[in-house]
Amino acid sequence: MSKKKATSSEVAEKAGVSQATVSMVLNKKYNVSFSRETVEKVEQAARELGYQLPSRKNKKDSKKEKLIVVFCPTLTSPYYVLLLQGVEAVANKQGYGVFICNTQRDARLEEKYLRMMHTIQPQGIIYSCNPNPDFQQQVEELAQAIPLVIISNKEKTTTVDAINQDNTVVGKMMARHLLDLGHRDVAFITPPLTRRQWQRSKRVNGFVKEFEKEGLRDHVIIKAADESIDSRIPRMDTEYSMGYQLTMELLQEGRQFTAIAGQNDMMAIGALDALHEAKVHVPKDVSVIGCDNIFYSSIRRISLTTIDHFVALKGQDACDIILRKIDTRERALTDSAPISLYNIEYTPKLISRRTTGYVRTRKNLSGKINEIRRTKLLIIIWNFRTQLKIRYPIKIYKNAD
Repeated sequence: MSKKKATSSEVAEKAGVSQATVSMVLNKKYNVSFSRETVEKVEQAARELGYQLPSRKNKKDSKKEKLIVVFCPTLTSPYYVLLLQGVEAVANKQGYGVFICNTQRDARLEEKYLRMMHTIQPQGIIYSCNPNPDFQQQVEELAQAIPLVIISNKEKTTTVDAINQDNTVVGKMMARHLLDLGHRDVAFITPPLTRRQWQRSKRVNGFVKEFEKEGLRDHVIIKAADESIDSRIPRMDTEYSMGYQLTMELLQEGRQFTAIAGQNDMMAIGALDALHEAKVHVPKDVSVIGCDNIFYSSIRRISLTTIDHFVALKGQDACDIILRKIDTRERALTDSAPISLYNIEYTPKLISRRTTGYVRTRKNLSGKINEIRRTKLLIIIWNFRTQLKIRYPIKIYKNAD
């Protein structure tokens, strides 16, 4: 009776590591962060059990399987479309296919896709947003077996390669622009501020803190959409509709504000249309600022002031990191390869366009009128001195008004 062949799961159990680690180590595609001790334990367990690797596919077949997986929370947002275009631009140039896992912000779907990764074994994984907090540890463990990059809004370093965005800074930049224009009573409209989407709160908090520095904390209205929206399958116009509806509610409630900040450009565009429908002039009556600098922000009838944090470049850099890690795995030896961790962050940039302007107050207008009157009075006095035949200078003054 022939002896039963050892399996990779038995090797993993004997070595005290995961099955994915066994696969990566024995196929010489392990992550450079694996220690020499781990590699030796796996190789020794395989020898003792007589484990043999399955026959490899030829190079022609392996080329067909060059795959990068992208976890994406939605495909209806222009932000994520722009991000994916950046990823695909780099991946396709290097002969890699891109497979998108649309989680729809559903934790169950995200968990399901994560379980599939050990079976699919892509060459790399890109998280286009923060993982669900419940799966953070699982993602970090997966990153030890497969090159993985998080396009993150975190403000702290992790053990995973990341393209970081400090959303607090973005919020402060939006607020500072409005403060510099003289706005003191403002509203911030945002999608639901849930635990899963806590990076949204970072942007709001940064915005509020900048007003707080000027003693204006109570002058900021935070208007967030209902949390149930995040549990629905998003439509193409979901963010736009939120911006439109929240702005209409602000107007109907009679809230006092001279500027609106949108969590993103689509919400800001929705706000613009709501203000236009209500016959509120932008930026004469109310200024509007968004964030992301998507394509639509610059082609509107009134182009949108926004914050550019280089979305497409983030996608390109994330894919470039994946390709670098793949190349390192194929060339490096575990006992001599350096441990590298990429952490890239862009400095956001204000794009000032036509939807923001200096706040108009009664004081400013009266000051302007007084200045005009002083100028006209000087002309009348000059006319007297040059002996012009002006019978009723006061009447001329009134007519000039």
